[in-house]
Amino acid sequence: MQEIKVQTHPSSALLKKEDQLAWKIAEIAADKSRPSAETIEMVINRIIDNASVAIASLKRKSVISAREMALSHPRKNGATLFGIDPKIKVHCEWAAWANGTAVRELDYHDTFLAADYSHPGDNIPAVIAVAQQTNCNGMDVIKGILTAYEVQVNLVKGICLHEHKIDHIAHLGPSAAAGIGSLLKLNKEIIYQSIQQALHTTISTRQSRKGEISSWKAFAPAHAGKIAIESVDRCMRGEGAPSPIYEGEDSFIAYILSGPDKVYNVPLPSVNQEKRAILETYTKEHSAEYQSQALIDLAISLNKKIKDFSKIKSIEIFTSHHTHYVIGTGANDPQKMDPNASRETLDHSIMYIFAVALEDGKWHHIKSYTPERANRKSTVEIWKKVKTFEDQFWTKKYHDPDPKQKSFGGKVVIKMDDGSIIEEERSVADAHPNGLRPFRRSDYIEKFKTLTEGLVTATETKKFLNLVQNLKSLKVRDINHLNPKIKFNLGKYSKKKETIF
Repeated sequence: MQEIKVQTHPSSALLKKEDQLAWKIAEIAADKSRPSAETIEMVINRIIDNASVAIASLKRKSVISAREMALSHPRKNGATLFGIDPKIKVHCEWAAWANGTAVRELDYHDTFLAADYSHPGDNIPAVIAVAQQTNCNGMDVIKGILTAYEVQVNLVKGICLHEHKIDHIAHLGPSAAAGIGSLLKLNKEIIYQSIQQALHTTISTRQSRKGEISSWKAFAPAHAGKIAIESVDRCMRGEGAPSPIYEGEDSFIAYILSGPDKVYNVPLPSVNQEKRAILETYTKEHSAEYQSQALIDLAISLNKKIKDFSKIKSIEIFTSHHTHYVIGTGANDPQKMDPNASRETLDHSIMYIFAVALEDGKWHHIKSYTPERANRKSTVEIWKKVKTFEDQFWTKKYHDPDPKQKSFGGKVVIKMDDGSIIEEERSVADAHPNGLRPFRRSDYIEKFKTLTEGLVTATETKKFLNLVQNLKSLKVRDINHLNPKIKFNLGKYSKKKETIF
């Protein structure tokens, strides 16, 4: 690996493009590195994972809206949509919009956490949509996805957006653009300009994940994928971009991030070195913010140790800075304690999540979030007793550079009315690569079958799973079948009113 030092330079310095981060990223996106069997297998896992959560969300309002917008942009040789007959195609940027929204809606796909947050699986809808419209094969798709993961994971390692209240899709735009560049075998100059355009146009604030969280949380990464496709198309036509996008004296680092005195260190593989960052990412067993995964497992375990939940006096969760301030009481969001809050808000409230998982001894992607469930009197009583605390021990573990030591859990102390105390801790989720039950191919397949039960026929399930597991050998025509259709006519769920499209 190489480490790229990134900082602001005055315009008078005339920083060479070869010394810019966007160019360094373009170099690896355009290289000739070969994927290993291990990384190819993980790409397959993540395509299965994305399909699982996307299909499970197809009847949800934001997904319906995104899909109807996409269907208003038909294209004969375009891209396909989750749930829809693959004979129906739309412009690839709109397919990325609809499919990206479906993937993100339930907050149930993969994650990578380091200096910042990310869901690298958000890259996949854009890469596959472009692949379908431009007649790419399975190996092209694999290389595009591996590049996108490599770029996003390493940007997340090196540059923190959250401390400046910038949403994490600012790393997704450049990674998707780089992945599309690899997919299409574009030259370095085009990829370089595309990355810069994609970053410049995907910078937004973290208000989308603060307070009363709206459906934009699902739309945001889909928007980044759509913007990335449009950026690449413009640059393929010979257009340029604001440059240098990271290092310019009026650019990203100078005025959005830490300013002229800050030096960021972004790791990247050397040119032609295998791209393995996808192996550092991890999926979710439970539909909720990733930092709650280990704590959900912990709550389910603790359920067996409590006979009378009404006798709980207090629940204290000692955890990392990020968990405490983003989904804990440190966020100071009253909405996180409101039984009438949106699903998007509740899946970012560890107080709510822990209370439900503790009381039920399980977690469900739909039933755990219903208004009736959130308003249950006994749950609200437990919910109000939960408080989080930052613990430097857990903060240090959260930021540990060693993937085998890095953790996203915490310690829970439950005090009962009779003075007894129940304590337990969990470093990582059970499904994490270092957890008690690491996710394997069989788990991804089981997740797909569980989430698509009653929606996808056995024949379509078999067809999709056979295709995707043979990804490296897929021909151009096969790529159109990577977004499984469901057995219902989605049109009947339409709530379309007077709109522009």
